[in-house]
Amino acid sequence: MVSNDLLFSEQLLPCGKVVSNRLVKVAMYEHLSSILGGPPNKFHYALYSAWSEHNWGMIITGNVQISREHLSLGRDMVVPKILTDKTIQPFRKLARIIHGNQPSDCLAIMQLSHAGRQSGNILGGRLPFVSPLAPSAVRFGQNKRDEGIISDVFHRLLFQTPKAMSSADIDNVVSEFVRGTLLALRSGFDGVQLHVAHGYLLAQFLSPKSNIRTDEYSHDSLLLLSRVVKAIRDVVPADFILGIKFNTGDYSVLEESEAKTAQEERALAHLRQVVAWRTIDFIEISGGDYENPEFMLSPSSVTSTKNARQAFFAQFSAKLMKALSSEFSSNDRPPLVLLTGGLRTPAHLYTALTAHHAHLLGVGRSSVLCPNLPTVLKHRQTVEGDLSSDLTPFRPEPDLCLLFSRRRPCEWIWRHVPKVRLIGAGVGMAWYAVMMRRLAGEHKRWDNDGNSRKIEGHAQYFLEPDYSVGGLGAIIRMWMWVNAPELQQKQMTFLILLIIFCLVLYIHSGGYSSQLFL
Repeated sequence: MVSNDLLFSEQLLPCGKVVSNRLVKVAMYEHLSSILGGPPNKFHYALYSAWSEHNWGMIITGNVQISREHLSLGRDMVVPKILTDKTIQPFRKLARIIHGNQPSDCLAIMQLSHAGRQSGNILGGRLPFVSPLAPSAVRFGQNKRDEGIISDVFHRLLFQTPKAMSSADIDNVVSEFVRGTLLALRSGFDGVQLHVAHGYLLAQFLSPKSNIRTDEYSHDSLLLLSRVVKAIRDVVPADFILGIKFNTGDYSVLEESEAKTAQEERALAHLRQVVAWRTIDFIEISGGDYENPEFMLSPSSVTSTKNARQAFFAQFSAKLMKALSSEFSSNDRPPLVLLTGGLRTPAHLYTALTAHHAHLLGVGRSSVLCPNLPTVLKHRQTVEGDLSSDLTPFRPEPDLCLLFSRRRPCEWIWRHVPKVRLIGAGVGMAWYAVMMRRLAGEHKRWDNDGNSRKIEGHAQYFLEPDYSVGGLGAIIRMWMWVNAPELQQKQMTFLILLIIFCLVLYIHSGGYSSQLFL
């Protein structure tokens, strides 16, 4: 029998702060800000209120972009250009909400990110056809021609060939990460997490497919990250938390090959160097990027007999845990390992801990389906006892092989549509973005078992997930947001027409190469 206290045991970070339990609400893209980026707003406040009342050990925000000119899908939270009481105030309110109205041990972490070459046209925050910055002038999707013409057209229309960063550009990025950290510090956040995964800028410097430089940033691919980490530590108190979200490689998590093993070893070598700096408090294990988007796939699309645990990166995190135990003495505090991906049942959580795959357990999409998960698990432990063998999902996953609803199945359509992997993976992201918007909107009361009925003494309100929303319906709802914070319907329609016009102009002007069809 596994101790029921295992999930809710405290964990000490190297900086001295304590994580009150093992359950971490990890970063998810909310898609709730203004159309070209902005501060947190009433939708963010309502969404994070749904999480903050339920004893998560740590809550990490969705990515806060350090550069307004390098957004991902437009509606990103953005670090202000100038930090004043007025510009800091929305972030200060978000930090207070994460900490909770009542005294709470929940740690509030701001995730800082720079999209680099994965910042798309127009929605990326730049004027049409202005190139984003990246380590090298390697266009996103350049290596995906094996997926066919449709995929190549899609990537060429959405992503510019980036501009290789100069030394001055790199210095400016370091300063922008420091400004983002000062924003978090002055807002009352307990720390920041650097996004070094999913193909964003810091991960681009680590990847040989996006970094073909010939200077010191190629010979030492960790140089930019090390500069950012040092610059942050120079301006924050000793007990300020600094974490990283790290890519395990550029391979598919479902492949078994020599190439995968080589990538794992390369990623592990990088992490050994990072750990040796003695400046990082926690490391979240993740993988994939927009060209190889495993992190956005829905569970129903991931099948593998060797993946019964459904914790996608558990094997790698176990290797990291072993490396940490050998490199730190009993008097040292190693960074905590945060495992994210596929932890969808109580048994998965307990197995990850008892098998020494991680110190902390990251919950993303299940936190949308069951935002009161820590309360639910605590209640079930009290009533049922040992949950370590319970393979019942926290809540059902959506069926995204539907068009608009369960009454209109479209599997036969999908089989005949040319596949673009990024779009296919983005369907799942869109569905959960729509459900987060629902959490931030209308209200319905849930009890500690996750059921939608009223019980005395509980004032938390949530709207249950709408499983009738299918894949295409989710994409339409995500983008056609009538109640957006800054746009009325007419303005949204005008913006969409403007984007279409710019893309047509781009094709007509020759920006789209005729060599594509050769």
